[in-house]
Amino acid sequence: MEKNRDGVHGKDYVDPPPSPLMDTEELKSWSFYRAVLAEFVATLLFLYVLVATVIGYKRETSPCDGVGPLGIAWAVGGMIFVLVYCTAGISGGHINPAVTLGFFVARKVSLVRAFAYMVAQCLGAIFGVGLAKSVMKHYYDTLGGAVNAVAPGNSKGAALRAEIIGTFVLVYTVFSATDPKRNARDSHVPVLAPLPIGFAVFVVHLATIPITGTGINPARSLGAAVMYNTGKAWDDQWIFWVGPFIGAVAAATYHEYALRATAIKALKSFRTSYSS
Repeated sequence: MEKNRDGVHGKDYVDPPPSPLMDTEELKSWSFYRAVLAEFVATLLFLYVLVATVIGYKRETSPCDGVGPLGIAWAVGGMIFVLVYCTAGISGGHINPAVTLGFFVARKVSLVRAFAYMVAQCLGAIFGVGLAKSVMKHYYDTLGGAVNAVAPGNSKGAALRAEIIGTFVLVYTVFSATDPKRNARDSHVPVLAPLPIGFAVFVVHLATIPITGTGINPARSLGAAVMYNTGKAWDDQWIFWVGPFIGAVAAATYHEYALRATAIKALKSFRTSYSS
């Protein structure tokens, strides 16, 4: 494993080994189930706040009422900031299957953990939307259920590209904010990491609410579709899975194999050990 000199404290930083593809030993650890539970609850809370905010916005009786699109972006970004801060030390604070996929592509989580996280996130999203629906059922049913759909005047291709780019921004920010090499160099980074992640969600919502209602999180889109369950909810559902997954894989690949040159480091390490 290649060492990288980080000069702040004069210590060598060693990249952590990649996570095994199939780590079934995790299934025997309580910390694994605690992390899965944290992802479930965090996604539930996230969807409750998101749906309640969106429905509240759509209940406006005049342009001056409610939070508006800017308020939705602030609420969603702020909630992600809070939830990542609360769960980062337990599960890594993914709260999004696209983020989990990015971490799996970068070999930072095993297939077992990635699958468990995605299931927990999707179930948490469904329960979170269901909780919001139970609180405001009439408005939920009559105001569209906060489902993601391609906005009138936009093509499906444009919506797909918006989801890809938006998720790329989010996952790239997550990787940059949680980079262990950077954390080793800058001791304040772990404390500040949730802030850029939440702000990335905020700015992406500002950019994509007029196009898709902003997905960038397949669990969010699935939860709303399952609870609203009309043709409109399912018409464009594929966009909110394909787009975020493409964006996540692209961001993870860019950060790990271009910016951090993980593949080159692994090759050098192999050559060094082979030659010795």
